[in-house]
Amino acid sequence: MRIRLYLLSLSVLVTLSFAADASAMQLTRDVKLISSAGARALVDACAAWAEKNKQIVAIAILDWGGNLIESHAMEGAPMNAIDTALLKAKSALRWRRPTSETNKMVRSGENLAPTFMNDFPQPGALPVVINGQVVGAMGVSSAEGEKCAQAAIDAVFKGQATTSLR
Repeated sequence: MRIRLYLLSLSVLVTLSFAADASAMQLTRDVKLISSAGARALVDACAAWAEKNKQIVAIAILDWGGNLIESHAMEGAPMNAIDTALLKAKSALRWRRPTSETNKMVRSGENLAPTFMNDFPQPGALPVVINGQVVGAMGVSSAEGEKCAQAAIDAVFKGQATTSLR
C-alpha cells in the first residue's frame, strides 16, 4: 500500500513537472520559406547578373527542407549544369554556410565529412538566412557562382537576407 501511494505521488510530481516544463516551452515556431515568386525572382536576378558579366550559368533554388522550388539553365549551359547547381545548393543548405567555406574545410582536412556524405563542397552556393533562420539555399554552376547568388539575394531581399548564421 505504501509503495503504491509512493508511486502515485511520484507520477503526479512527474506529470506536474512535465506540464510546467511543457507550458514554459515553445511548442510551435514560425518558419519562413522562400516562395515560388521569391525563387523565380532569385533566378531572374542571378541570370541578369550572369548576362551582364558574360557568363552562362544554371541555377537551383531550394526551400528550407531541401525541396527544389525553382531551377533554370541559361542557353548554352553544359548538360550537367543543373545537377551541379542542385548539388551545390544541397551542400550549402546542409552545412548552413557558403560552399566555398565547406570547400576550405575539406581541403584543409579540418572536416572531411562532406566528402563521404554525398555532398558537393565546391564553391558556388549560398544559404539564404532571414532573421537567423535558414529559409533555403541557392546554387549556381559557374566559377563565380557565389558572386551571382549574392548579387541575386541582395537584389531580391534588399538587405533583409544574409548568407551566414554568424
